[in-house]
Amino acid sequence: MVTVNIGMLHYVIDHIYGAFMYRTKISPPFFSRGWGGSKLELLERMIKELFPEVEGQNWPPTLIQPIWRTVWETRTACLREGVFRTTCDEQLISALPPESHTARVAFLAPKRVPPQKTACVVHLAGTGDHTFDRRLRLGGPLLKQNIATMVLESPFYGRRRPMLQRGAKLLCVSDLLLLGRATIEETRSLLHWLDSEGGFGKMGVCGLSMGGVHAAMVGSLHPTPVATLPFLSPHSAVVAFCDGILRYGTAWEALREDLAVQKTVMTLEEVRQRMRNVLSLTDVTRFPIPKNPNAVIFVAATDDGYIPKHSVLELQKAWPGSEVRWVTGGHVSSFLLHNDEFRRAIVDGLNRLEWKEPSL
Repeated sequence: MVTVNIGMLHYVIDHIYGAFMYRTKISPPFFSRGWGGSKLELLERMIKELFPEVEGQNWPPTLIQPIWRTVWETRTACLREGVFRTTCDEQLISALPPESHTARVAFLAPKRVPPQKTACVVHLAGTGDHTFDRRLRLGGPLLKQNIATMVLESPFYGRRRPMLQRGAKLLCVSDLLLLGRATIEETRSLLHWLDSEGGFGKMGVCGLSMGGVHAAMVGSLHPTPVATLPFLSPHSAVVAFCDGILRYGTAWEALREDLAVQKTVMTLEEVRQRMRNVLSLTDVTRFPIPKNPNAVIFVAATDDGYIPKHSVLELQKAWPGSEVRWVTGGHVSSFLLHNDEFRRAIVDGLNRLEWKEPSL
């Protein structure tokens, strides 16, 4: 009788998927056009300015007025899509590709319950998630528990993808930081809209993988308590691009050549160290503790070939009061098989928040 180590099998599946996606020449690698020049310097400076001078003081989100259209509605629910101009400041807007200037959201909400007795969670995109569909399927069943779903289309993804970009393969390292910074700004504005214009009684933010990193950043930087739900997420992009499977899909030679053009001669090992230094800006353990850390629930996989266990535990340690839940599987299999666990975390995270006092 042959015994199979299921955990090892999940881990191997992640590596087989990674080898197929990133080691074959089916699609170009990440960052094939280099670092991003002056854009990268701008972003490095601006990301360091994210953190409040005074503990617990975050800058207020920009108010938006999305333009909505109804996609469909039934007696009990309604799906709308909205557009609004990205809420980045002018420096960032000039760095973003023109295709990314207009943000798009899908908004699935129950109809028979007043907003003040309804919660809403903003779902952020994982790597390669260009459409609303998967996240709407994740959030859809939560309508029965009076939880609405708002799905943001990321900059550089979907209709916001630059013309020269293939799939999710960002052209420059600066694009990764731009994507993150714009996602944070837009999500905070959406949460502010849900609170001030939508009148929702509770809010949350969640995401898978890269989307989970962004969700953690939003939860950290939002001025009011929100349920923060990072799924299958590392504590930093360093883990994905320098240590994990995505390192096989990174254009290291192109990055070295880009530095050589700038008269900086480096070995590949030095190029990788420079990448670590740049991506250390995405280390969420350096971000402020969220306003209600008890409403932070990480869901991680036991045999994740992309995200090592220590990365998840570093975040939990940095945010005392947060919770880590483990699902059995790898990155790819958990992404496909554990939606019920993700939904349960959403419900539990929201339950740890107080209902907003109704305005008079």
